[in-house]
Amino acid sequence: MVRRQPRRGRASVLAARLEVVPRTPRIEPDGGVVARLGGVALALPEAYEEDAWTGVRWRIRAKTFAHVMVGQAGYESSFRSITGVADPTTLLTFRASGDELLALVHTGLPFYKPPWSPTIVGMVLDGDTDWAEVAELVTESYRFCAPQKLVRLLDAG
Repeated sequence: MVRRQPRRGRASVLAARLEVVPRTPRIEPDGGVVARLGGVALALPEAYEEDAWTGVRWRIRAKTFAHVMVGQAGYESSFRSITGVADPTTLLTFRASGDELLALVHTGLPFYKPPWSPTIVGMVLDGDTDWAEVAELVTESYRFCAPQKLVRLLDAG
């Protein structure tokens, strides 16, 4: 007679896996970077800020128009997959379209093209960042996501 071990349920197997896999704590974006981006994003009509699954994002209604995070080892990152850069890197993602999208994705670093959306562009934020350009890109991303009524309000402002 063969004795079998009692079968563990799916929940207990998943819990056991979670206990075994050590996780590197997430690195959050620098508060100064978040404040600088928030100053631009929150000046736009009806925009709001919220914590994201990692980092901070700015939204208009239910659409995210800017998201800052740190790409780091131990977590999925299209930036790391595309560039091979493994060091923790502060990243901004935003929306673009048309000629602007084509120009940005063909420029190379600090820009890159995440594969998970046709309208998302990523950008490295570091000591060489042109913050006037970031303000323009975040504002254009807002225009892409916002209802026309709010875009007209922005244009009239």
